[in-house]
Amino acid sequence: MSSATRHLLVIGIGAGDPDHLTLAAVKAMRRADVFFVLGKGREKDSLTRLRRDILDEHVPGHPRIVEAEDPWRDRSQDESAGYAEAVHDWRRRRADVCERLIREELAPGRTGAFLVWGDPSLYDSTLAILEDIKARGEVTFDHEVVPGISSVSALAARHRINLNRVGRPVHITPGRRLSESLPNDDGDIVVMLDAHESFQHLAGSGIWIYWGAYIGTPDEILISGPLDEVSDRIRRVRAEARAEHGWIMDTYLLRIHPDGADG
Repeated sequence: MSSATRHLLVIGIGAGDPDHLTLAAVKAMRRADVFFVLGKGREKDSLTRLRRDILDEHVPGHPRIVEAEDPWRDRSQDESAGYAEAVHDWRRRRADVCERLIREELAPGRTGAFLVWGDPSLYDSTLAILEDIKARGEVTFDHEVVPGISSVSALAARHRINLNRVGRPVHITPGRRLSESLPNDDGDIVVMLDAHESFQHLAGSGIWIYWGAYIGTPDEILISGPLDEVSDRIRRVRAEARAEHGWIMDTYLLRIHPDGADG
């Protein structure tokens, strides 16, 4: 790496439990000269505070933190034909913010870091945004990725289950495309980003669900059981939690034809 090259670290910090930081993540954090944090508004201030707590615990001294507001995203398009364009538009504006931070707040030859929830390679936009910025050619840098414990891995650990069963695959999908993943007689389904509780439409299908929200945080909620029996409870608990916190992040595994093995 040239001494004049800006260097970026994309560090997975786990699903929320500070103890889920890997040794590689801690070592990478201690190499950074500045940390870039995109805030998501007052309702998610706790996520920014948690990042700061992690830095206070693991980075000696007073690490430099530069915050910027994460651009607003039009979520009214989430269930329409305009979904992909709404996401691309949001990513372009997010790239604008990140490009400015890198150019103005990171001197050539220095190292900056983005702390990414879970694992940067699973349902996170940071890597794609950095590639977009590179393609623009206005600011040059290199970057490396430090993997983290994803909410999917943490969910399985908290429920004390395997994600897969012998000889069977696992399918990962956003909630908005769950219906396209069924029927699925060959494996199980991990569902992420399900704002519309798509599982409720599967009643009567003999499926087990392992659901978790705020995984790895003090507010963690876990529910599991036959979907027919716990679906209404999950919806009620989810609504109460969202009302209390102003936001919710949840993930779940649908175990197809469990045959009583995981009950």
